[in-house]
Amino acid sequence: MNTALVSILGVAVVGSTIVVAQRTTDYDFFDPIIEVQQKIIRNYQGEVDVKKLQEGAIAGMMETLNDPYSVYVPPAEADEFTKNLTGEYVGIGAQVQLIDRWLTIVSPLEDSPAFKVGLQADDRVVEIEGTTTQGLSIDKCIEMLMGDPGTKVKIMVERKGEKIPFEITRERIKTRSIKGFHREDADGNKWMFEIDPARKIAYVRLTQFTPRVSNELETALRSLGADKGNVKGLVLDMRYNPGGVLQEAISIADLFLKEGVIVSTRGRNHPEDFARARDRGTLPDFPIAIIQNGGSASAAEVLAGALVENNRAIIVGTRSFGKGSVQTVHRLDRGNGAELKLTEQGYYLPSGRSITKKDDSATWGVDPTDGFHVPMSDDELTAMFEVRRKLEILRKNDGSEPAATPTAAAPDAAATIVNWGDTESVISALKDKQLTAAIRAVQKKIDTGTWEATGEKLPDLTNVSTTALKDANEARRFLERQLIKLDKRIDVLEAAQKDPRDNPIPDLWSDTANVKGGRIKVYDKDGKEIAELEITTDTLERWLIDAEVKKVGEPVAQADTAPAAPASPAAPAAEAATPEKK
Repeated sequence: MNTALVSILGVAVVGSTIVVAQRTTDYDFFDPIIEVQQKIIRNYQGEVDVKKLQEGAIAGMMETLNDPYSVYVPPAEADEFTKNLTGEYVGIGAQVQLIDRWLTIVSPLEDSPAFKVGLQADDRVVEIEGTTTQGLSIDKCIEMLMGDPGTKVKIMVERKGEKIPFEITRERIKTRSIKGFHREDADGNKWMFEIDPARKIAYVRLTQFTPRVSNELETALRSLGADKGNVKGLVLDMRYNPGGVLQEAISIADLFLKEGVIVSTRGRNHPEDFARARDRGTLPDFPIAIIQNGGSASAAEVLAGALVENNRAIIVGTRSFGKGSVQTVHRLDRGNGAELKLTEQGYYLPSGRSITKKDDSATWGVDPTDGFHVPMSDDELTAMFEVRRKLEILRKNDGSEPAATPTAAAPDAAATIVNWGDTESVISALKDKQLTAAIRAVQKKIDTGTWEATGEKLPDLTNVSTTALKDANEARRFLERQLIKLDKRIDVLEAAQKDPRDNPIPDLWSDTANVKGGRIKVYDKDGKEIAELEITTDTLERWLIDAEVKKVGEPVAQADTAPAAPASPAAPAAEAATPEKK
């Protein structure tokens, strides 16, 4: 009934009248909506975009559900929504970004038209069908590159100072959701999956649960002989996996489980349904270590929870996101291509527990196994992603350059080339603390027959709600500080409208000074020291600029025409101490 109501609304709010053959209570719902729509169209002083009125009415209904996962997708966004959901689209098949206002190839995709014609990483696309890309938005460039299957698009590429024309036939692109730890040198289209050849440990990174990804995973494992007992251990990396098609998670769990409940689903208008493992097609038993973090959600949590609660795997990393709802996508019959993604069911782990994170939840998601809690700092994540970014680049093996990036840390330095067939060399190169812990765990399980901790004990999570409240309050205080700073900044800008040079941005210390790790001493108005603070960021100056501080003895710059500002308490003086090691 809900779907029908939305479909009817999609027509009712557009027209000025509606014909009802037989009034029911359902149609009474639309009377005030239609009346408001008519009065706006007839009486509003400005021009009225009727389509926006319609979409706003629908969006308003969705907002009242207070469910971030139930959304109305207007026709203009439906194709992008489907592309994100399925990983499929029609185009040339390349990752792109804007660099210096020019469209630039980050990497062609595997088996794509872009790769086949010879597009390379760092190619600058200067023209698309004769139109310069300089200054165009990335969305506009992508729109020009996409089209119908079999059609051609002409581009001009600038590479090392030389302009090269390409004519590329658009194809249906299916992005791969299964990746290894490094591309094969002989064929950059292929990934290496055996991360420990001596112990026959496989590594697979599952980025999203797109349609048929279970077949991709099975193919990757069978290529190593997993069905014949030639895989002795597996590291399954699902970090930052946002989920996707639930059935694919069920199929992958079934690949590793002979029996048992995988997941159950139920909703207000849906009876409880159990997905169970079947013996047929199950791979031989071997140790599995799943890597997850706070970006692992939905179907990724279903798979992790199913394998852990059926004693088939351990989890290394941190607690998962906590999204335990199932959305159904409805294409609206009268919506001109619009779609409705609606939460209709919740899913539950084999134990019957929901993983959904709520405001008052102390427990949610799937936790790492005790002894395998491995958090990563921002610096550690940055180092990991820098290596991963370089390894993602696909290069064509035409004799002019290597098929795959030869080294993780410094691609152009021959002295640092990694031996990708040696596990210790790989571990060192990837700079991935969680992956290292997972590999070590599987190695020890193979060598000793038991799981030995390679991380920390699971922290006490009973007070997670208290921690979450503390984090929320801190976030609120941060926003309040930002608003105060913004108000002050607006006052300065308003005062400086006549000539911005009357209010120059102060320079508190030399740009070459490194104050991170140093100290600040704060004195009251009588010169008494009241606090000594350690500096933990290198962005302190830009924070202080809006904090109404100045160098001692330096006058406060004011505009000639500045209006009188309200009195404010004097700011305490501060000094940046020389950095010192502690």
